[in-house]
Amino acid sequence: MKNSQGKAAASPKKQALKPKKRRPRRKKPSFEDRVRAVLIAAVCISAAAITGAVIFAVHSFIPQAVPVSGAPESAVPESSSPVSPGESSAVTEPVSRVPAPAASVPVGAETPPVSSAAPLNTGSPARQSPVPVQRAPERPAAQPPVIPPGSGGSEQPRHKGILVFMIDDAGNNLRELEPFLQFPGPLTIAVLPGLPYSAEAARRIRAAGKELFLHQPMEAVGGQDPGPGAIYTGMSSGEIRAVVERNLAEVGPVAGMNNHQGSRITMDEAAMETILSLCRERRICFLDSRTTAETAAPAAAKRLGIRIGERDVFLDNIQERTSMIRCVEEGLERAKRKGTAVMIGHTWSPALAPVLTGLYPGLLEQGYTLSTVSRIVE
Repeated sequence: MKNSQGKAAASPKKQALKPKKRRPRRKKPSFEDRVRAVLIAAVCISAAAITGAVIFAVHSFIPQAVPVSGAPESAVPESSSPVSPGESSAVTEPVSRVPAPAASVPVGAETPPVSSAAPLNTGSPARQSPVPVQRAPERPAAQPPVIPPGSGGSEQPRHKGILVFMIDDAGNNLRELEPFLQFPGPLTIAVLPGLPYSAEAARRIRAAGKELFLHQPMEAVGGQDPGPGAIYTGMSSGEIRAVVERNLAEVGPVAGMNNHQGSRITMDEAAMETILSLCRERRICFLDSRTTAETAAPAAAKRLGIRIGERDVFLDNIQERTSMIRCVEEGLERAKRKGTAVMIGHTWSPALAPVLTGLYPGLLEQGYTLSTVSRIVE
């Protein structure tokens, strides 16, 4: 069979037996190529794991905004100062803090913003889930404080104790006495007998509304001169009575007496029985200044069946303002423990009256009450 050009056409059988073209074989990867592929896959898997860990950490540990329930943000608790304005803060507690608010975010403080580091974009922003906000557990609403009737709507401080400030050694002059007469609260002031200004000092103390005591001089163990009108070892009961009666006539009427020096006499139980018997007859009280730890005054008072007062703290053994404030602090602690505290100072301490005047408003704000010796003894 010939085609149009005269050549013989191949028969179908021959066409079928004609070999087909083979595709080139793919080159088999070498060992190095396989190792490289495994390393690349390991790196990709590690990167994915690290990315997942970072996203989890961002969701778990980024601080979120916490709403504060209860009082509005503008409500800031008032603090009560232990001392009056202008005074140093040496005086502590004790003071009432106002305890810090119970919320985890301070009242009135700005709320920390939500960090923008959380989750990575994986698609359209519209499909992203918002960062969950951790909310504080709900607390019951705070109950208003119970205000006693007639208090004017202000919360009263809790009573902490009774303080008595006693000022000794008046009578040497009037200049040292004057600042204590101006003290705004109650004071007990003791006048020494037989001095140039003893009688006038006693008159001014009564006129100022302060409590007046006889500061009875008594013999001391160290042999110091107790001054005029003193009681000495070896005096009979009659002699002791005569000395005290004379002193009372000079500065009286008085609410009571306390000892000036007197460590030797207050150790003498018989002498103290005579003195306390006279106080009972005159219906005046006695305060033991406790110039010795071996005083016999409490035992004599118990035998006579009468009450006496006792000094707790000396305020001005050191003539420094900071030391005096520390001594007042000691008195405050004793008043909180036992209910009362008697603190003794002296007219010749120039810093004492300003210290007490400055502390006075703060003591009242803390819940202390000021009183006199006769009131706490009676």
